[in-house]
Amino acid sequence: MKNSNLLSEILIIGCGDIGVRVAQLEKQVGQKVSGLVRSEEGAERLRGYGLEPVLGTLDDLTSLSDLPTAGKLVYYFAPPTGGGPFDSRMRSFCQAVGAGLLPDKVVYMSTSGVYGDCGGEWVTEETPLNPQTSRAQRRVDAETILQEWGRQHSVPIVILRVTGIYGPGRLPLARIQQRHPVLREEESPPTNRIHADDLAVVCVKAAEKAADGDVFNVSDGQPGTMTQYFNLVSELLGLPLLPQVDMEEAKRVMNPMMLSYLTETRRMDNRKMIDQLGITLRYPKLEAGLKNVIAQLDQPNMGYFGSIGH
Repeated sequence: MKNSNLLSEILIIGCGDIGVRVAQLEKQVGQKVSGLVRSEEGAERLRGYGLEPVLGTLDDLTSLSDLPTAGKLVYYFAPPTGGGPFDSRMRSFCQAVGAGLLPDKVVYMSTSGVYGDCGGEWVTEETPLNPQTSRAQRRVDAETILQEWGRQHSVPIVILRVTGIYGPGRLPLARIQQRHPVLREEESPPTNRIHADDLAVVCVKAAEKAADGDVFNVSDGQPGTMTQYFNLVSELLGLPLLPQVDMEEAKRVMNPMMLSYLTETRRMDNRKMIDQLGITLRYPKLEAGLKNVIAQLDQPNMGYFGSIGH
């Protein structure tokens, strides 16, 4: 995957799991990759992947004075801080990167939550934004701030609105082990997902092919239900299925974040991603993707009980 714009250096802001996957793809074609980290411990982690660490934090603007962005491709994967409708981290990034430090392009990983509840209808990139949680409002704020900054400085901006990510360390195994209930199948609304490996490829293809202002929905295009997802994970692990409750009981026993996944429903249309970026998904079907993830559970340093990853 040779970058069409021949960028020779890359900076990843928010170099966690997906950032490392993207970095490895870029390194395979000879790109030099660095990542922003807030601690020496984080720096050592990146060095272990053959990446160059850059010390600093988006939570302290003074630490970003030497952020090496000039002429680089920037992947921005850092999540907003919690609380409120504004993303202070994105604002710090845009304030820190002024004239003389401008990157060649920024690829921002947003979330499908910016569309809010669409009543289970299909959602395209033209669907109006309707963020209904502060978490989604922060993402809309980040998109808006970054796009305005890009126009002001003539820096191309690409937005990826990503659905629930699953992959190693991202399965809801702790919930399954603890026997948390799921919603009754007949009441469970559609949800959308993407395998972490496929997401990393989409990020790289967006950097290669997307134009300024492009927005892409990122999913496998095969919506299922949360209950189907939990049941399939349980079945593939040979574990009993979780108990099911109706929505009224779910409102009493589930945490607010889990409930938000069940009450904001939409089906994500990924045709623009497939067609314009030339994506051939490795895991277009959830069962094949989950089998790949579960096959990695016994590998060294692979945590067995992870988060829901949605």
